[in-house]
Amino acid sequence: MKIRNLAAAALIAAVGSTAFAQAKEQFFPLLSYRTGAYAPNGIPWADGKQDYLKMVNARDGGINGVKITFEECETAYATDRGVECYERLKSRPGVTLIDPQSTGITFALTEKAPGDKMPLLTVGYGLSVAQDGMAFKWNFPLLGSYWTGSDILIQHIGKSLGGVDKLKGKKITLVYHDSPFGKEPIPLLQERSKMHGFELQLLPVTAPGVEQKATWLQVRQSKPDYVLLWGWGVMNSTALKEAQATGYPRDKMYGVWWAGAEPDVKDVGAGAKGYHALAMHSSGQQPKVMQDILKHVYAKGQGTAQKDDVGAVLYTRGVVISMLSVEAVRRAQERFGKGKVMTTEQVRWGLENLALDQKKLDALGFNGVIRPVSSSCQDHMGSTWARIQDWDGAKWAPSSDWYEADEQILKPMIKAGGEKYLADKKMTRRLAADCQS
Repeated sequence: MKIRNLAAAALIAAVGSTAFAQAKEQFFPLLSYRTGAYAPNGIPWADGKQDYLKMVNARDGGINGVKITFEECETAYATDRGVECYERLKSRPGVTLIDPQSTGITFALTEKAPGDKMPLLTVGYGLSVAQDGMAFKWNFPLLGSYWTGSDILIQHIGKSLGGVDKLKGKKITLVYHDSPFGKEPIPLLQERSKMHGFELQLLPVTAPGVEQKATWLQVRQSKPDYVLLWGWGVMNSTALKEAQATGYPRDKMYGVWWAGAEPDVKDVGAGAKGYHALAMHSSGQQPKVMQDILKHVYAKGQGTAQKDDVGAVLYTRGVVISMLSVEAVRRAQERFGKGKVMTTEQVRWGLENLALDQKKLDALGFNGVIRPVSSSCQDHMGSTWARIQDWDGAKWAPSSDWYEADEQILKPMIKAGGEKYLADKKMTRRLAADCQS
């Protein structure tokens, strides 16, 4: 009897151990906005994030055997709701990081992240000064910020004129979303204005941006040489319609990468032809990663979006964000234990030590989608490349080579911004030894 009982106990222990091993899960909170004024743009972004995580589970069995779980939390792009989502999801077992999906939410969570030891992943948005990893230990604006984006736009306009010296005497108008997001590029543009002698006009648009007639009346009166559009959601299509109505040439308009997706132009169609926008990645269903999503997720009836929307601009951005999140976990596992669930502190180290060269990107199916990414303790961005894409009336198409933001201009601004932030918060810069933690 004793032997039988011991055998039963051993069997129970073994089953329990197996169940525990199978329960290893890396949890990804997904803040999203599928409702409200910004839903047409928020939906494809959220779909891409989900589908990539589903695909990694289906194709790879998770991250080195660790299953991925996730839960969406609806913010409607409202800062207070975003903070509520954060508070509700931050303590889940196996929580990985937070992608706030809003500059306003990022500003609010930047205050909370150090105490909670929570990495904030803000791909192409958030605080531009957070590139300084010695001042912002928990913020990761990977692939670009509004300073790098606006810098590249000025570079491109200068090149189109035959050199940045030709910008002298020109007038550039910034039509921007009157929010932290829209105001972010202003310091960089003011610096470039002083350097090159162009006049900078600032025209804020009240959110969500459905009423812009007064704004475009000012544009018509001031006759700028170029208009930079820093919009989101319905503001972008409204701006293009007003430009068309007032006769402002769309080929003199340049949007940020949040104003360069299908929802921004599809309602305007041929009326937006010639409009330019920044692109930090490619789009379309041709890349292997999109084919893998179609094969492992959509072919099984488990897709989040409509099949035809796979590979759209904002869908692709969601896929890129989830890939960077997964690879941060994988990188952390290389140091802290392959096949283990990573803590937020370990994931933070992974984000700070990303080394995605072309070979790794190709292996992940991202050939031609993004440029290589290499982050460090000092540099929490890892890549500042972007190019210009044009709307031909029916689709987006790349129209320039890749540009890299000018570090000679950016580095002093980032360092000064980091120092001011630390002084205001009565905090100190990280020590070199902390880079190993």
